[in-house]
Amino acid sequence: MGEGSLRVAMRDHPQGMVTEDDFLIEKGPRPTPGPGQALVRVRHLSLDPYMRPMMNPVRSYVEPLKPGQTMPGATVGEIVESNEDALPVGTQVACMLGWQEYGLVAKDSARIVDLGAGDLSLALHVLGMTGATAHYGLLHLGDPKPGETVVVTAASGAVGSVVGQLAKIRGCRVVGVAGGPEKCRYVKEELGFDECLDHRADDFAAQLAELTGDWVDILFENVGGPVLDAILPRMNDHGRVVLCGNISDYNRDEPYGIQGISHLLLHRVNVYSFVIADHREYWPKAIGELAGWVKEGRIRFREDVAKGGLEGAPAAFINMLTGRNFGKQLLEVAPSSVGGAAGN
Repeated sequence: MGEGSLRVAMRDHPQGMVTEDDFLIEKGPRPTPGPGQALVRVRHLSLDPYMRPMMNPVRSYVEPLKPGQTMPGATVGEIVESNEDALPVGTQVACMLGWQEYGLVAKDSARIVDLGAGDLSLALHVLGMTGATAHYGLLHLGDPKPGETVVVTAASGAVGSVVGQLAKIRGCRVVGVAGGPEKCRYVKEELGFDECLDHRADDFAAQLAELTGDWVDILFENVGGPVLDAILPRMNDHGRVVLCGNISDYNRDEPYGIQGISHLLLHRVNVYSFVIADHREYWPKAIGELAGWVKEGRIRFREDVAKGGLEGAPAAFINMLTGRNFGKQLLEVAPSSVGGAAGN
């Protein structure tokens, strides 16, 4: 194990669609833990849509990245050196170390992962941020009732796939929206959604109208753009929109906007926008319940794990942003010594 540590930084703010040239890969010294710190060797990195708007120099809920800064991101790994009794060597942790091979944590910046709940990588999705996002967004904000119709966009993705399954647990009728027949088959046949529509189909709007004859009570929105505009006219009176993501706009120089915004007023629809980082106190409740449902087989998932180490992060990130991944997008930074990253 060499003494260096690779990292991936943003070379400059992208113009339009992000490319591999927008990233800088460099090797520096491996960090040395100080008092109360521990050194983590990163095993897996989570690649998520929220990282793309952070690369834009605009006001947001977090400070935008500056050229030369390490790309952010959730990670899991193993403590390999420690000056903190609460984090002994060999402990498996989840932390926010970003796109790098090694990083420093303290006891309040690392979550010890209970491997009894499943593979370490699950702490990056269904038993981590994306799972908590789905749980909070649907169950707390959306408040689904049995028999209601729930539409989930990006239904095969890390958040959407869990949202739909939670809606089924609550007794709802669930219609997913995904990109392509293969993803739609997965959403319906493996995840158990009632229906799934391919938003690329020429007759998408007509199919949506046919499947939502009793209107849409809850829209869990991850995509935005034309997909959102097709769904808004189908909203029920006093329906709820949970606004979680807007991935269709992340690589646009000019925002698409919401052309159907009038339907929100006409049907007195409540819109809830949120970022799960604002609700860390909710995570233990969400992850605890999700862990039970995963063990019972009521929540299923799929991982798309890119291999080849940190050098492959930019390409895997672009694949995720353009919808070429299938399931939660992870990068294997280093082979794990504590089990694999298999999905259900």
